[in-house]
Amino acid sequence: MLESPVNAGLRALQGQSCKTGEFGSLAIVNRRVVGSSSTCGGCVMLMTPVGRTSILSIWPEPASVSDTIPDRAREFLSQALASLHALAGAVILAASSVDSMLKAKGLKSGTLYTRIDEAATNHLITEEMKLWAHEVRLDANDQRHADESAPLPSEADAKKAIEFAQALAQFLFILPALVTRGRATPEGTTAAATTPPVAAPPIVPEVIQ
Repeated sequence: MLESPVNAGLRALQGQSCKTGEFGSLAIVNRRVVGSSSTCGGCVMLMTPVGRTSILSIWPEPASVSDTIPDRAREFLSQALASLHALAGAVILAASSVDSMLKAKGLKSGTLYTRIDEAATNHLITEEMKLWAHEVRLDANDQRHADESAPLPSEADAKKAIEFAQALAQFLFILPALVTRGRATPEGTTAAATTPPVAAPPIVPEVIQ
């Protein structure tokens, strides 16, 4: 018995990556393929031609990480985003991304505690960002050291840690790169002169004798 194009397409899609993990069970609902990601743990919906294995669209859209972030920090942040089904791991990875970003800015001595304070002292981050960074650091320490008196992180805790890592990346790397590109002189042209124009001499009315 020949396999239907729909079932063949579903079977071929099984195991394809959704950029955050591998698709688990798949089914057709209202002409859309619905499945679960084995990594993010959530339900995703795909748009794919019937009988084909190509994926046209994915909802929700997978989060992306800017390539202006240094490699090591970007990898930690990518892994944190892909680990929201493992909340403690996501918190630790987000804190590791924060630590790596600060090291990329030359703050390599001491501990993460001292690096956060030094970043604020050097005006790399604001005072409010420093306080938020310490909250993320402490949450990660609780999980890293398996503190029995500390509660396990909630989904909100994990998302808060990732949100701070994303905000720090915006502040330290993404926005500066955007400004640099915005101010760059197009290739083959020269920057406009900044010397102010010379004022014309005042007109003095002629005195008729």
